[in-house]
Amino acid sequence: MSVAPRIEEFERRVAAEWASFEPPADPDARATEYVREGVGPAVVLFADCRTGGPELPSAERERLEAVFNEWLELYALCYGVEMDCSFAIRTGAEVLVDTHSARDVAQLLTTVPDRR
Repeated sequence: MSVAPRIEEFERRVAAEWASFEPPADPDARATEYVREGVGPAVVLFADCRTGGPELPSAERERLEAVFNEWLELYALCYGVEMDCSFAIRTGAEVLVDTHSARDVAQLLTTVPDRR
């Protein structure tokens, strides 16, 4: 089974979000949506492929990592922080294993918002 169709869908969704992005009235709600719809699913797909799921060829891994970083950039932008993310998706998967929270993946990698 190829992961390419799933990655293509992730790419379409993140492109649509970029095209329509406006600063949200409720940054936490929108950021949570981006985690749920983008950051989390990208990391889970990567982890599934690494633990016996479908093969993830190098080209698809690079595309998935790019999408993961675009979702993280949108997440940070919800809080008014512009970033050029270049995190390894493997790092995101490691954080997910440690914390069991896709929201923590986004917050710990971007450091947005500041932890209180």
